[in-house]
Amino acid sequence: MSTHLRCWLCCLTIFLLTNNASAEFQAGAAIVDVTPDKLPVLVNGGMLSRTVDTVNTRLHARAIVLDDGNERLAIVVVDSCMMPRPLLDDAKALAAIRTEIAADRMLISATHTHSAPSSMSCLGTEQDDAYVPYLREKIAEAIATAEANLEPAQVGWAVGNAAEFTALRRWIRRPDRVAEDPFGNPTVRANMHAGANWDDVTGESGPEDPDLSLIAFQSTEGRPLAVLANFSMHYFSDQALSADYFGLFCEGLQQQIGKDTGDEHPPFVGIMSHGCSGDIWRRDYTIPAAERNDVQKIDEFSEGLLRIALEAYDTIKYESDVDLAMAEARLQMNYRVPDQQRLKWAQGVVAEMGDRPPKDTTEVYAREQIILHERQSTEIVVQALRIGDIAIATTPNETYALTGLKLKLQSPLTRTMVIELANGGDGYIPPPEQHLLGGYNTWAARSAGLEVTAEPKIVEADLKLLEEVAEQPRRSYRQGRGPLAQAVIGAKPVAYWRMDEFAAPRAVDSSGNDHDAIYEPGVAYFLEGPASDRFCEDGETNRAAHFVGGRLRSRVADLDNQYSISLWCWNGMPTDAREIAGWMFSRGRDHGLTSQGDHLGVGGTSHSGRLIYLHDGETVAGQSQVERWTWHHVVFVRDGQEVRIYLDGRSEPEIAITSSEQPPTAIEELIFGGRGDQQATWEGRLDEISVFDRALNSEEVRSLSGK
Repeated sequence: MSTHLRCWLCCLTIFLLTNNASAEFQAGAAIVDVTPDKLPVLVNGGMLSRTVDTVNTRLHARAIVLDDGNERLAIVVVDSCMMPRPLLDDAKALAAIRTEIAADRMLISATHTHSAPSSMSCLGTEQDDAYVPYLREKIAEAIATAEANLEPAQVGWAVGNAAEFTALRRWIRRPDRVAEDPFGNPTVRANMHAGANWDDVTGESGPEDPDLSLIAFQSTEGRPLAVLANFSMHYFSDQALSADYFGLFCEGLQQQIGKDTGDEHPPFVGIMSHGCSGDIWRRDYTIPAAERNDVQKIDEFSEGLLRIALEAYDTIKYESDVDLAMAEARLQMNYRVPDQQRLKWAQGVVAEMGDRPPKDTTEVYAREQIILHERQSTEIVVQALRIGDIAIATTPNETYALTGLKLKLQSPLTRTMVIELANGGDGYIPPPEQHLLGGYNTWAARSAGLEVTAEPKIVEADLKLLEEVAEQPRRSYRQGRGPLAQAVIGAKPVAYWRMDEFAAPRAVDSSGNDHDAIYEPGVAYFLEGPASDRFCEDGETNRAAHFVGGRLRSRVADLDNQYSISLWCWNGMPTDAREIAGWMFSRGRDHGLTSQGDHLGVGGTSHSGRLIYLHDGETVAGQSQVERWTWHHVVFVRDGQEVRIYLDGRSEPEIAITSSEQPPTAIEELIFGGRGDQQATWEGRLDEISVFDRALNSEEVRSLSGK
């Protein structure tokens, strides 16, 4: 072998060895105390300003630094309510000087404890000017300390079902129980905790996310290094200053998992990040008040959540051959600024306040209008990162659970975590359809000030970033077809709407006949539907739309006087609220006469809680009760002049009549959730709607009901 060749091989060997060594996956973690050293401090998270001079539990910044030899990144979660982007940009810049991590490779988020020092001005509370620079320094210290603790590592993933620890706090109010907003307008069709009074509401405004997700890191020898948890539950509420349940959960992880790490190693770090919780809280208003555990203690809540996490943790399988990727985007967003009338009102209120802080909700929101008018727009940061085949996406907002589900179910990687209040604190970000329902989460302020289209823009930006880091296209979400869905398809409908959309305007036809329907404004999406175990597969939750004054409309050509409609309905209106609880289906001209066509609904004070059929000015009622907040299967059959209406798969129809007149065959408009005159629109959920161009018999009806 020549000397030249020998030298070349030696260099190649050194290069390969060096490259392999640098490609080794490493992780390091650290905990830094961020409890203020000077008291009292301002505490935000409430409507009005308050100061606190006691420490109930210590506050921390918990950090993880990861390296694969090519990419180095940091993840930090801070016991704080919200942190503004400028503060976090400064903390990242400081940490970048002290470490080998670029500022755009740092993810910093807040837990959203409502009992921490105010690092961001919001509503009636200003930032604590003495605490902000202290927190900035401590965040940078946490990142630098975690980097110093880097060592060869491996990573794993698990998910536990913690549905009993989270629930919807935002409920839809009845159309006759609309409340006023702080500006004196009757706009509040949905609001937090409205479900406490069942007589006021028709149901929840969205889905929940029960996933308690874990990303676990351990040394190559199996010693636990850190666990990053993620859960969608707003906060518990604790005496300030406190890390709330987030801190108690982290302490529990450290006691249970990190007890055997030994003094010669850095301590194990448990972290709880905030999932999408803008419309989420711990109290389940679907349970009667007498049966709810409203006196649950914060330690009981934390311990219950910890048990689920530890069970999931024990199932984790680890990988060390992983690489990293991270991407960031900065988006310009407009604020919803006041019009001239509201601005003039706000200026008058603030002028009377003088220099004092707001003392009530009206003054808070008046001042917020002036601030939004002055600022007009802002910049937000969204990120995505990948650890092997595990992904994390971020939002800088208090995001609704639906938004988190949109990201998880469309992410290129099935193992995806969504962390909110990351890299900024830009307030609530409702999906556009929720703005129409009003409520605290939508009132324009720094706590909820971004443009109406902010949520879909952020979702799209996140999905693009996820595609970039995964180097794969996003998934297209559609529910699996369980046996009942297969039964509907097998019956050959001319249209089949599963109502599993994330948003308006289209309800996709699953029959293959391209008869998509259109949602009108006034619909909420992705709530739980009927019979998930039969309509779906692999533990999926069946999804449904909740109608809040809007309707679903479609035109099915050549539908003559022999046709059938199969649907599942869930009535949210009390039957003593109005004469007709709601119309669920109508075949007739939009804005046309109700004397024409077929109209199916549920009675209220008239024909209380029973199916009703209206045709040619005559109303006929069934005998059985259609219970409120309960799924029922209904099939409408027109066979020429004969009309049969079946309930819950029974062989005998609930209503069977011979109509005096057949509807004109030219009427092709199918309306669900109301009639053409929009009177007594459906207040509740509809799902799994299928249309047949023939009259179904009782055996087919039974098959479609799953009985």
